[in-house]
Amino acid sequence: MTSTTSAIPIGQFVSHNERETFDLGKRIGEQLTGGEILLLGGPLGAGKTILVKGIAHALQVPEDDVSSPSFTLVNPYQGRLLLYHIDLYRLDEGATAAHAVDLDELLSDEHAVIVIEWAERMGHYHLPGNAWRISIVGDGDAPRHISLNMLESVAVKKG
Repeated sequence: MTSTTSAIPIGQFVSHNERETFDLGKRIGEQLTGGEILLLGGPLGAGKTILVKGIAHALQVPEDDVSSPSFTLVNPYQGRLLLYHIDLYRLDEGATAAHAVDLDELLSDEHAVIVIEWAERMGHYHLPGNAWRISIVGDGDAPRHISLNMLESVAVKKG
């Protein structure tokens, strides 16, 4: 997948509530041009789906339409760009997780945005360029520490 230049915010962010997490998602989504892969990690309840709702909102997808695809594995949403929201939580680790959601097929759409929750379950699955890792730390009422970095390597690595 390729993309034109985008200015996705990179660095460390602190979110004190769901609204701030949603708003960071909007900031990310406003910069998406298609072809981006966003790899989300964090514990249950950290706010991964809230962040995706913000991204979807910026892509002109009603956030009320966005839900965690824990059981369906992939939820596609059509907005300004096609958004594939993938959740690998219920799958075994390794490349089979990527194959279970037909990731190769989804990656062939250079105009879509792909967001993968629990991306670490893919192991060392090789991705095309234009991928970002978003890590969310915190749960309960604690602030969320969110780091957003472009991957230097196109292989998803644990940790």
